[in-house]
Amino acid sequence: MSKTIVLQSHKLPLPAEWLESCIDSVKHWAKTNNYEYQFYDDTLFNYISETLLEKFKNQLIIATDLARLKLMQSYIDKGYETVIWCDADFLIFSPENFHLPEEEYSLGREVWVQKSNTSEQRLVSKIKVHNAFMMFRSNNNFLDFYAETAERLLQLNQGSAPPQFIGPKLLTALHNIVQCPVTESAAMLSPLVIKDISHDGGLALKLFLEKSNHSIYAANLCNSLYQRNEISTEDIEICINKLLRQQFKLDV
Repeated sequence: MSKTIVLQSHKLPLPAEWLESCIDSVKHWAKTNNYEYQFYDDTLFNYISETLLEKFKNQLIIATDLARLKLMQSYIDKGYETVIWCDADFLIFSPENFHLPEEEYSLGREVWVQKSNTSEQRLVSKIKVHNAFMMFRSNNNFLDFYAETAERLLQLNQGSAPPQFIGPKLLTALHNIVQCPVTESAAMLSPLVIKDISHDGGLALKLFLEKSNHSIYAANLCNSLYQRNEISTEDIEICINKLLRQQFKLDV
């Protein structure tokens, strides 16, 4: 048995062809590093209670955020030394440079670039952490606490909750207090940054790189906003092709 496993999940069939490129990039990275790999469809939801699944049936992204934690715990319990989660829209475009940190656990880095609420002409950045990439080793002291806290918050919640409730929002709140280890090269690209990459540069990409403190070798491509038509298929496919062919490097 390999000591390390990479986990991914998405409802099948995939809603967009470009997601296959993302998934294949993670599979390739896992194979290159001799890591085991396992993909889950809706069976991922078997890892949370029917009560919570029913409660958040109209907000499955929230249910998924808890289910992935429970799944990762199950592999730690099986004896794996390192368990890695990558979202289905997570692209590893520089696999030779994308390495696991030495820490007991690590989260991804989010530098989110968007238009200002007060001016369409002004761009702002928000620096957070994200759960599109997570790594936990068997001796970590964070996963159980995070999973228990997330589950308790969902049980207590009444009414609707923001999509990132127990994902980036909770993680960033915890990170701001305890300074979680972060894999800085595991980024998240906002629609404006994706568009700039597809068009060979722009102000959003410039701000993103200015606020990033490490070269980027992998990134989440925001399928949720793609589904809301905030990014065109053409822009995201061009972005993926340029990154995979290393025609466009996100070096800091």
